[in-house]
Amino acid sequence: MARLESSDVIVGVWVVEPAVHGDERGAFVETYRREWFPQGLEMVQANRGDRRQGSIVGLHYHLHQADYWYVPFGSARVVLHDLRVGSRTDGATLTLDLGGRADGDHDHRGVYIPPGVAHGFAALSDMTITYLVDRYYNPADELGVAWDDPAVEADWGLVDPSLSSRDQANPRRDELPDDRRPHARLRS
Repeated sequence: MARLESSDVIVGVWVVEPAVHGDERGAFVETYRREWFPQGLEMVQANRGDRRQGSIVGLHYHLHQADYWYVPFGSARVVLHDLRVGSRTDGATLTLDLGGRADGDHDHRGVYIPPGVAHGFAALSDMTITYLVDRYYNPADELGVAWDDPAVEADWGLVDPSLSSRDQANPRRDELPDDRRPHARLRS
């Protein structure tokens, strides 16, 4: 049975440690169950991203969409930052390492990210990330904040990362327009 843990750093973020079943043939992991998140909506779209070691994706956020991330291959440093006005954890940053570990084992944890929490990851090795979302892709709800904003205080675990032009152009937290600042929601 999976173990769920509510983050004590950012309200509404859940870290899941699923049960791993295995024998000499390999392993089986149930990476997501809808019932784990009764406060969330049904996940309606699944995505996969493959990234090369040394790249950073993020920080992105949504006003209306929640994400659930899982790293089946490789190692990622996940950075989450609460942007929600009125949240008791507004301004808090949480860092998690997901996927492969230095000891050769695999960390099978997943993370549920509510709307208004900026999220990004650094590829500490070549890696794959899968993510489920509770809204279909909507370019109007694809927002960003600077990955290197000092107010975020992110430790990406990389020197001289590779970034997209979009990620390089994102504004700092204090430059976000009021209509792009998320507000705390009951479901978070």
